[in-house]
Amino acid sequence: MSMINYASREINCKIVYYGPGLGGKTTNLEYVYEKVAPTMRGKLISLATETERTLFFDFLPVDLGTIRGFKTRFHLYTVPGQVYYNASRKLILKGVDGIVFVGDSQVERLDANIEAMHNLYENLTEYGLDVRQLPFVIQYNKRDLPNICSVQELDENLNPDAVPHFEAVGSRGIGVFDTLKAVSKLVIKSLS
Repeated sequence: MSMINYASREINCKIVYYGPGLGGKTTNLEYVYEKVAPTMRGKLISLATETERTLFFDFLPVDLGTIRGFKTRFHLYTVPGQVYYNASRKLILKGVDGIVFVGDSQVERLDANIEAMHNLYENLTEYGLDVRQLPFVIQYNKRDLPNICSVQELDENLNPDAVPHFEAVGSRGIGVFDTLKAVSKLVIKSLS
């Protein structure tokens, strides 16, 4: 749920990158952080324990315009990839305005993708949310690797509602900003 800061004339929106462990969520955020001008972004914060890491930062996009005289500021989060950190995943989803599901395109990771997607649906349901009514996009990451699922197979298993999807190679920045722009525009549209 977006927060309005009247003093700074900003609407703060929360976008969560969700998906299986080692699928590319952190790589996406680190790439965006590196490319956004330092004057337009906040500090990159990593909340880490011995075995999990959650990244967070905010940025103020310059090209998305204003909503009723307010600028939009996006706060980007990743969740821990492993499902056994479900309490952390659930907490990070609280108040979400938009979701990017980052799927790992490798054939051997299909089951992990499916498990993470089911986990996302379950956690949203606990907050009374339906992913079909939220700004939601899917990114099929690691498209440069040799043993990958076809986009059709990924869609059949992960995208039954035919939400916008993007092919990406997060480590090289391919598709990273396309994905972010798409979810950002959906969030802005939902606020209008």
